[in-house]
Amino acid sequence: MRLLNLLRERGTQFSKLLIRLCLISLLSLSLSFGWWGMSPATANIDDDRLDGNIFVVYAGNGSLVPAKLSLKGSLDRKMPTVLVYYLDDSRDCKQFAIVVSRIQEFYGRAANILPISVDAIPVKDTYTKEEPGYYYQDIIPQTVVLDGEGNKVFDGQGQVAYEAVDDVLREVFDLLPRSESVELRRRTVNEFNDELVEN
Repeated sequence: MRLLNLLRERGTQFSKLLIRLCLISLLSLSLSFGWWGMSPATANIDDDRLDGNIFVVYAGNGSLVPAKLSLKGSLDRKMPTVLVYYLDDSRDCKQFAIVVSRIQEFYGRAANILPISVDAIPVKDTYTKEEPGYYYQDIIPQTVVLDGEGNKVFDGQGQVAYEAVDDVLREVFDLLPRSESVELRRRTVNEFNDELVEN
């Protein structure tokens, strides 16, 4: 009987020890992974926090970064270029990302859309015209349009309207002004399906 009581006591002590170890382990895991009193991670377009690549998170366009062609490559090919200077942790740049994506949507096959993180620009006293630092004016976002000859034809500082860049690119590509042409817009899935049904 005494042996049985001794085993029960030790079993109870062992159970209490096991429960304590489990609780301590759970607490340390929750603290190390930020579960204790923390809200889940959320991206916010209205702050200056780093949420990741702004073109992926806010414009749904991961094809912009990294660019397919460098500035030098663009100039060598005599290709019109749109330089967009940005930071991933800037509210203004986050809000402007959708405009950049729209520029690529309509001009991405004919022009080189080149987003440039200003953190990646090497600090130098002087730059050549083949280096992105040459056109940067210490403001973000900044949009610079170069024609096929490498001449700067537009320098928009801050959040510029899509239409302002579109007007310049229409001149560069010798397109009709917006007032004389059909509005460019994407076809929605439903319109596409309706056309298939009607034919």
